[in-house]
Amino acid sequence: VQLVESGGGLVQAGGSLRLSCAASGFIFDDYGIGWFRQAPGKEREGVACISSSDSTTYYADSVKGRFTISSDNAKNTASLQMNSLKPEDTAVYYCAATVSCALLIPNPISGSWGQGTLVTVSS
Repeated sequence: VQLVESGGGLVQAGGSLRLSCAASGFIFDDYGIGWFRQAPGKEREGVACISSSDSTTYYADSVKGRFTISSDNAKNTASLQMNSLKPEDTAVYYCAATVSCALLIPNPISGSWGQGTLVTVSS
C-alpha cells in the first residue's frame, strides 16, 4: 500500500491550494480515501474523506464549505481543493486509505503514514 501526497506550499490567508494523492498497491474502489492533517504540537486529525464506492464525502466541521475532496477511480488518485485558507489550516497533510471514512478516524489500512505535504498559511 502506497499513497504519495503532493501540492503543499506557502499561501496567504484567503488563498487556495490543491493537494493531490497518488495511490497504489490496493484495490482503490474497496476503501475510502481520507485527508488528514497534523499541526505542530497537535494530534493528527481527519479533514475529509471520500468513499471510493459511491463518492459519498465527509468533512470536518472546521473545513466544511472551504475544502472539497474528490477522487478519480480510473487513475487511483484523490485531491483536496482548499479554498479560503486560514492560518489554523497550517499543518502537514496526509492522505490514507481507510475503512473509517465517515468518522474521519486517522487509521490508515497500511498502519503507517507517508511523508505528507506541508501546507503553511500566513496571516
